[in-house]
Amino acid sequence: MSLMSAAAGNMSNVSATTAAGDTVALYCGERWQALHDGYRPWHGCTALLVCLFGSVANSLNIAVLTRREMYSPTNAILTGLAIADLLVMLEYIPFTLHMYLLSRPPEVRYTYGWAAFVMFHSNFTQVGHSISIWLTVTLAVWRYIAVAHPQHNREWCSMQRTICVILTGYLVCPLICIPVYFSFDITPKVGLVDDAGEFSKSNDSSTPVHNATLYYVSLSELSQANNNLLYDVNFWIYSVVIKIIPCIALTILSLRLVCALMDAKKRRQKLTSSSSRKSVKNLDKERQTDRTTRMLLAVLLLFLITEFPQGILGLLSAVLNKQFFNECYISLGEVMDILALFNSAINFILYCAMSRQFRTTFSILFRPSWMPVPQVEANGHNGHTTTQVTQV
Repeated sequence: MSLMSAAAGNMSNVSATTAAGDTVALYCGERWQALHDGYRPWHGCTALLVCLFGSVANSLNIAVLTRREMYSPTNAILTGLAIADLLVMLEYIPFTLHMYLLSRPPEVRYTYGWAAFVMFHSNFTQVGHSISIWLTVTLAVWRYIAVAHPQHNREWCSMQRTICVILTGYLVCPLICIPVYFSFDITPKVGLVDDAGEFSKSNDSSTPVHNATLYYVSLSELSQANNNLLYDVNFWIYSVVIKIIPCIALTILSLRLVCALMDAKKRRQKLTSSSSRKSVKNLDKERQTDRTTRMLLAVLLLFLITEFPQGILGLLSAVLNKQFFNECYISLGEVMDILALFNSAINFILYCAMSRQFRTTFSILFRPSWMPVPQVEANGHNGHTTTQVTQV
């Protein structure tokens, strides 16, 4: 989820009245603003639909991946990833209703309680998304070990170590995000307000106005102290530690996995020329490994597409100045949010499309009792029919 986009949306009304017309676009021109203005009216409905679908999809992922026949380190990581994505999407639903869909008087929309919720949302989504990033990198490392060092896979990627890594991610990520917690504060603003929540300098306008106290989420005094030290540290941690470094690591691991797939294809061609039973068995294992690796590569690719741009924009916001953040980062806040939500919701479709075991387990788990269980393929070696479950 894009850092500060929630707070930026909450403080947009107050900032518009104080900064409008004071600066000239330096980094991002009218096209960026046009993109923001064109998409923003659709963001509420789009995000709500994606979150509803993603909540159901990730719940199904958890139900399937926690089945006894799905027990494996890889599936444990995917389960932890689904839990983090589910929590983020469930929390994003009330935020979407509050910020984009519900029309209420400004005194109701901008209360202290709702401002506190927006600040909580900004922190919660950042922590949840950081956990997802941690687990995605872990997934790539585990898969690379399975492909490149299969002789050490059981030892290095045991279930016990996998659970420890997952729990570590859920404990460490909230600590990494500590600078975020101190970067925002709730600021009251008193003045003449119209029905849209816009402040007016006088009551001479044709639009009816009234006195009101509205509460906004804004950058805290601590984040702006010492020449914006905490503000800069926050963006450096967000862009480099949470985004860019994981993306670089995932890019390298993905390329290594692609090379491993090509090597596996060459080995299969050699095994195909042999008619021994051992070669056939190894050939089946190679194909199973390739299917798993291709599916996880698709997960990693979607992650890179959504995360790399956010990391670059966050880094530029730290390297340049607040004008870049106001012009470019805020303008793309909703776009980055919907891409992150889409990435969190799409894994269920990938599992169904690319994992036969996931489809089989899902079918058995949710098939009505009156429908017959589908016939599974025969073993072919001993004449018995078995239910074969492979890792996702």
